[in-house]
Amino acid sequence: MLSNNSVGYDGGKNIKGRKRHILVDTMGLMLMVVVTAANISDQAGAKTLFARLKSHKRWLERLFLIYTDGTYRGEAFVRWTFDTYDWILEAVLRRDRHKGFRVLPKRWVVERTFGWMHWCRRLSKDYERLPHTSEAFIYLAMIRIMLKRLA
Repeated sequence: MLSNNSVGYDGGKNIKGRKRHILVDTMGLMLMVVVTAANISDQAGAKTLFARLKSHKRWLERLFLIYTDGTYRGEAFVRWTFDTYDWILEAVLRRDRHKGFRVLPKRWVVERTFGWMHWCRRLSKDYERLPHTSEAFIYLAMIRIMLKRLA
């Protein structure tokens, strides 16, 4: 059973639960994850992710461009990110003139990472009571994926 303060209802997707905000490198390997209630906006979740990322100085030195999807493209949010962290947010948008599924450049890397996470049965649904526990299992799943690649 999930505690009431860690879950919410997302009216856009009509789901009750949590959102996973992830930051990956160009190969799709996880750098940082934040799990929030579903009623928290994507931009507020990204702000939480960026605040946690601030404590990792070695990533901050090399990070300057972040590709995002359309929910992170608001002008105020992009300006806030640049003013606060000197990072450029570039939204990778879907073109409506194409019908059906199209692979979008840069954005498929994150979608592939979500696909890798769902290979772990524990992450296929949200079984955890606390968001921090869910984050820990996501990190464990990514460690497992990276270890398999080394072997």
